[in-house]
This record gives sequence, C-alpha cells and structure tokens, in this order.
Amino acid sequence: MIEYRQVTKVFGSGDTAVKAVDDLSFTIERGDFWSLMGPSGAGKSTVLHLIAGLTSPTSGAVLVEGRDVARMSGKEAAELRRRRVGYVLQAFNLLPFLTAEENVGMPLVLDGVPQREIDRRVPAALELVKMTHRAKHHPTTLSGGEQQRVAIARALVIDPAIVLADEPTGNLDRANGRAVMDLLVDLNERLSVTILLVTHDPVFAAMAKRVLHLVDGSLEQTTASDGDGDALTTSGRRR
Repeated sequence: MIEYRQVTKVFGSGDTAVKAVDDLSFTIERGDFWSLMGPSGAGKSTVLHLIAGLTSPTSGAVLVEGRDVARMSGKEAAELRRRRVGYVLQAFNLLPFLTAEENVGMPLVLDGVPQREIDRRVPAALELVKMTHRAKHHPTTLSGGEQQRVAIARALVIDPAIVLADEPTGNLDRANGRAVMDLLVDLNERLSVTILLVTHDPVFAAMAKRVLHLVDGSLEQTTASDGDGDALTTSGRRR
C-alpha cells in the first residue's frame, strides 16, 4: 500500500542543506494504522508530503499502491490526492463562508463529480463522523472537535485508500482529542482505510497498531501496540 525504499529528502544545498528524511525504508500494508512520532524537525510531516506527492524524494522511491509517486506527472499526482489520499491537518482548514456539508463536498466539486453523486456521498461522510445534525452549520458555530470531525468527513468523502493525519488533535483539548482518536480507530476498523498519523502524544500514538519513531529523518525504532494506548514490543535503531 505504502512503501518507502531507502528514501532521502534534502532541502536546500551546500552549507544550508537540511536532510529532512535520511535513508528511510518501511512498508505499510493495506488497512494498517500506523503512527509517526519524533521531535520537532524530525521529518514527520515530510514523510506525509512525500506520500501525497507534495514533494519528491532526493533519492529512493515512495510507492503508493505500487506506483512510484515521484514518477507521476503533475496531473497524476493531483489525481492521487483528489481520489486516493485523504488529508487531515492540525488546522482544520474549513472555509468559513461554507456550511459543514459544503466544506465536505468541496473535494468532489473540484474533481468534477456530478451533483447527484455529491448529494449522495456528503451525507454518508457526515454520518460516518456523527455530524449529520450539524450539516447546515458554518465552522464558526462549531466546536474545535466538531470542526475536526467535519475535516475528517471531507477527507473520507473521496472514498480514499489512505488517510494521512498530521497532528489532528494538536488544536484540541484532551477530551476532544481522545474523541477524534477513537473516531480514527473506528474508521480504520470499519472501513479498512489505511491511516498514517503524525502526533507528539505517546498515548494517542499507541492507539495505532504500530508506532514509528523518527530522529533526524531516520527510523530510530518501531513499537508494536495493542491499539489501546499500551506499547507491546520495540525494535531497535535503524541507521
């Protein structure tokens, strides 16, 4: 589903060069739920950007569903993001002048999906995140947790194979953060959607099936989890 093959990503050149990802290799199978931890600047968001085709590796290959993302044309990479990869961010990025249902439907509108299909898929996505009752509300009238649920529905409405979640609980209090994590776990189990989560929170990270620990762009260790917030086994540093 997602495969990193000795991936290195360098930003800049010469004395100002920064190696955001350093010879990174791993494989995430279809339906897995992995989390990615590490200090600020460890390369976590870059790992997601490489999967989505928002940046290209300096060396190595990133494969999504067997296709090398770096070898895709600009149009193919855009189609990957519109149709196969859902993105959830720390900032909810909802358009304030649109209702919840209009925000959720926006990816389909931009992709030229017929209105009849939009009218079918948007309520279904809102139902998945238990936000049908707030469909007509604008983001400013929603709580932070509700806004993130709408953002998750927007990611799900394209029926993605993969959801990339970059600090989705970062702007939420503990209770709402836990509710969002419970939702992601439930969606992973019910829909078999592959999820890669970036988080600084070790408890939330351990709700995934496996935890990757990055330091300076390299995989320091991987931890298997029971999915309930408890680590089970750890493998050592890879350089």
